[in-house]
Order: sequence, then structure tokens, then C-alpha cells
Amino acid sequence: MRIGDSAGLLELLDLAKEGARTDEHIFLGSSPEQPHQRVFGGQVLAQSIVAAAETVDAGRHVHSMHGYFLRPGDAAKPITFGVQELRDGRSFSARRVHAYQDGRPILSMIASFQADADGLEHFEPMPEGIPAPESLPTTADLLGKIDHPAAQDWAFNRPFDVRHVQEPIYVNAPGPGDLSPTNAVWLKTFGPMPDDQSLQRAALAYASDYTILESVLRRHGVSWVTPGMSVASLDHAMWWHRSVRVDEWLLYVQESPSASGARGLGQGRIYSRDGLLVATVAQEGMVRLPDFS
Repeated sequence: MRIGDSAGLLELLDLAKEGARTDEHIFLGSSPEQPHQRVFGGQVLAQSIVAAAETVDAGRHVHSMHGYFLRPGDAAKPITFGVQELRDGRSFSARRVHAYQDGRPILSMIASFQADADGLEHFEPMPEGIPAPESLPTTADLLGKIDHPAAQDWAFNRPFDVRHVQEPIYVNAPGPGDLSPTNAVWLKTFGPMPDDQSLQRAALAYASDYTILESVLRRHGVSWVTPGMSVASLDHAMWWHRSVRVDEWLLYVQESPSASGARGLGQGRIYSRDGLLVATVAQEGMVRLPDFS
């Protein structure tokens, strides 16, 4: 399986229902080919949300999730998703999801779903002065000519068009004048997606894991190819504030308030192109550099 477009993403999110065991609903998912055979964390987040949504009334959509990455996933093996029904109230439903390989959990998540409701409204406004996505290079423009499996995978095997506002740090470390703990990207799927908000929100969770830790790396002047560096997502939290369309341009604004103890915290806000705040993200990751090992 390759997922360089929306059709591939939808195939990835199309889980097989395997029935139930004890107190869990069971679903089965697969992974695309990956250079190092390690499952992308955003994939497991998105598939877990889809699995949980299958057990919730159709009128309720995910509004928050909190998950821990427990073990690296093997892209050559299927992933089993066990969904436990924790509660169904008048407006909210809660689900616990474990993603398993070889009988051991690789992700543990709790997600909450809500029926549409009216209430108070406010949000932090979108930053001003951001260049339009059409004016920025694509990942294929930046990496497509590099003869390396990871570069080719990033360039051509992602379902999202990701365009950096600042100079990307795929290969080159940020310059001395670009060491602010901030990062911003425009993103959208390469093709149309169904109107179904469950799929739209799951797809946004997939994309939310792409660049969230880059604000940590920028602050310390390192790129993704820094020799001896090791980076891994530890946990992930996300809140959906409003309906979203991932097949339209979204601005993902990120910052890092802290790094310590070989961990860095990234926070992000995702806006629609017309300036609505649609989601907020937080992730802590392990960041180890050879000078501190």
C-alpha cells in the first residue's frame, strides 16, 4: 500500500471490523510501505479515532483525544484496535482505544465524542502576514531530487501537501537568525475527501503529527538529519473546536514553550484559510542529541 493521495489515505482509514472479545470492539488496520518499517504515529492516531467513531452514534464527533505512544509499530504487520465503551451520556461519549501488535499495545488513547451544540464562542486569532500556500515550495520541490529512501518517501508518499512558511529543516539546520521556537506550515490533502466529519477529523489527527516537534528543533539549531539525533513522539493530545475540511488549506502554527530532560514540548493551533481556529494540538517528544547522551 502507498498513500501519496487521498485515495490511499481513505484506504488506510478503512478498517476491517473483526467482531468483539470480552469488553472490546475489535478492528484491524494495515500500514503503507515505509523506509524504516516504522509506523508513522499520526497513522495510528487516525486509525484509532476511526475505530472509536465506529462505536459511537453517528451524530457525535470526536472533540478531544489524549494518547500515549508506548512502542514503535512495525509497518510490515497488521494493527489490531480494541475499543472499550467507557460512557455514553446525553451529549458526550467516551472511548478507550488500544492499538496492538503481537499482543502488546503500541498506543493507548482515550477519546471523547460530542453531539453538536450551541454555546459561547471565542478563539485566538490567526497570525497576520503569513504568505499564501501557493507561493511556497512543496515537499517534492525540496526533496524530490534527493536519492534517499526517506527523502523520496516524504516527497511522494504522503497524502498531505505540506508547505513550510519558514525555511524547512528537512536537511539544513536553521540559520542563526531563525532560532525562535516557532514553526508554521500550510497543509491539505492532495485530493478531495468525503464530507464525513469522522474521516475529516481523523485525517487531521494524521497530519497533526507531521511537524509538531520542529519548533523544538528550530530553537536549538538542528535539522532532521543531525548525526546521532534520536526523536520519538511520547504522547499526543488534540482538541477539535469546529468542523474542518482537510482538503482545503489549513495553517498549522506551532511553538515550543519548553525542552528539558531529553524531552521537548510542542504546541500547535490549526486554522482554516479564512481564519477560524479548528483544532489545538500538544505533543511531548523525546529529543536526544549525541552531545547530551
